[in-house]
Amino acid sequence: MNTLIRLFFKGLLVLLPAVITFYLVYAIFMALNNTLFSALGRLFHQLLPQLEPGWPTTLLAIASTLTLITVVGILANNYLGRYLVRRFEQLMKRIPLVKLLYNAVGDLFNALLGEDKRFNKPVLVCLSEEAGVRVAGFITAEDLSHWGLNEEVAVYLPQSYNFAGNLIIVPANRVTALDQPAGDVTTFIVSGGVSSKSREH
Repeated sequence: MNTLIRLFFKGLLVLLPAVITFYLVYAIFMALNNTLFSALGRLFHQLLPQLEPGWPTTLLAIASTLTLITVVGILANNYLGRYLVRRFEQLMKRIPLVKLLYNAVGDLFNALLGEDKRFNKPVLVCLSEEAGVRVAGFITAEDLSHWGLNEEVAVYLPQSYNFAGNLIIVPANRVTALDQPAGDVTTFIVSGGVSSKSREH
């Protein structure tokens, strides 16, 4: 009986990460399918009545979306495209509520995917020297002089098993750089310290 239970949990450990990963991918796909892909599918069906609704239109919508994103990337890489992007950003930043959301989302994606990556400096922050308590995070701003803070840095602390996190301002002398790949540190934090990467080192 104990052997069966042990084998059951071993199977669970193998299947759960894959199931959860595929579920998240599926949920994202369905969200896009019910909004963007669905709208494009209806448009294609109106333009091409002979095209059967369903997977053909959905696949065409996905291909069109990927093509559109790539074309925007190509345009944003030349002078005219950069000018148009700047004009669009200026327009977005004139709308009060939209400005707040657009700036926050834009800065986040630039930090993650843009040329000026911000989550690539993993550090340990000493919260208590007496107790020896440290937390892992990423330096996102080293110059806070515009806030009148000359000795402090901004550190983002991701939460385990969550997509949220906290931003803290701490003295620079309480921060120690980690000589580890940013991706490995992210996995270590998000997994609560139980990732296989943490056991390999």
